[in-house]
Amino acid sequence: MLSDEKHVVYRTPPHFLNKGMLIPFILLVCCFAAWGMSTDLTAPLVKVFKSIFSMTNLESSLVQFAYYLAYFCLAIPAALINSRIGYKGGVLIGLSLAACGALLFIPASKMMTYGAFLAALFVLAGGLSILETSANPFVMVMGPEDTATRRLNFAQAFNPIGSNLGVLIATLFILPRVHPLSAAERDSMGQQEMLAMQSDQLQAVMWPYVGLGILYIVLALGISRIKLTGRDEGVIQSGRKDRLLRLLGNKKYSFGVVAQFFNIAAQTCIWTYTLHYVTEALGVSDKVAGYWLQTSLIIFLIMRFAMVALMGRFDARKLMVTMCLIGVFLVIFAMTSVNIAGAVAIVLLSGCISLLFPTIYGEALKGLGPDTKFGAAGLVMAIIGGALMPPVQAWVLDHTSASFSYVVVAFCFAIVASYGWYTLRHEHQAISAHCSSLQ
Repeated sequence: MLSDEKHVVYRTPPHFLNKGMLIPFILLVCCFAAWGMSTDLTAPLVKVFKSIFSMTNLESSLVQFAYYLAYFCLAIPAALINSRIGYKGGVLIGLSLAACGALLFIPASKMMTYGAFLAALFVLAGGLSILETSANPFVMVMGPEDTATRRLNFAQAFNPIGSNLGVLIATLFILPRVHPLSAAERDSMGQQEMLAMQSDQLQAVMWPYVGLGILYIVLALGISRIKLTGRDEGVIQSGRKDRLLRLLGNKKYSFGVVAQFFNIAAQTCIWTYTLHYVTEALGVSDKVAGYWLQTSLIIFLIMRFAMVALMGRFDARKLMVTMCLIGVFLVIFAMTSVNIAGAVAIVLLSGCISLLFPTIYGEALKGLGPDTKFGAAGLVMAIIGGALMPPVQAWVLDHTSASFSYVVVAFCFAIVASYGWYTLRHEHQAISAHCSSLQ
């Protein structure tokens, strides 16, 4: 008598990394932390330069404008570099240029002009633009496409480790040496006394960036000795015109670029003006407010890893929509409760943005195939949102208050939430169309 056998087919879960990719992956993760350190070491400089050079909020916001403008300008050259010499070449050129920008803080501190520091920041951020345009898609091709978004979220989770170090350095070594003075106090000081004070403060700004430059050089030397390989490495793609038309015609990608613009805008605005909100709401010093910003970035770090874990059980796009809606609620609360509870709400906003960048990035690039390198460049160019929106919030702040200025952040969250909803709806329509074709 023959018994019926039930054959069960087990599907092996897709692996996280391809064979031989562990060491390159670790080195790239270090790069993610390194550019996070630079980004959030720079954010407090908006308030620092306002105090040193006696500027308005709008004028000091040019720090972020210069930083993110460089990201925009260097993204396409980065894509061309990746197409010609591969991801490793892009990473090495990016690290080298970033190191040059960081070391330019030495002559900038001697010149003691705002423009010199903006130029140094532009060169630094230009290098990081090339680095980020190269590293993000490379992480995605280090393993199966099924785990690409989760892998990028994991790598991006180390970015806030660098961010926390950057803010900690600013809080411990820069902010305590900046002495905000009233107009009357400045008028009472002699020119030599004023120059000596500014020189001391600018020296405090310089040394952390010199350390960053050395770090970038060390990383570049390490990566230069490792053989990095991956899918599509060094392949020259098809004509630019056809590629551009394909990318623009891909609604999920083009909307993703818009969503990334407003995501980076929200992130930059939140962290740039946390000091302004906390000092206004609680009446504390910049140094104390710096610890609030530090706490914000610790929450960002914890939530990055938490979201990677949750992605194993929940759809990343649904998590994105949920966190954006929570972000809108927290902003409204902070605007109406300008006190310690409102400051806590501002700090918690970092948890809401924790998964946005890599999730948008992964969703927008999914299925682009040979257009991935230039698609990645478009998403990095979207970082220009970090240059354009902080001045908008600064203008609102100058004309209203730090608390009301966060309405700009609420608007950004709403746009990103709409992208998450669109990707879910787009997939549902695609599945429905496929089922209909089978009937």
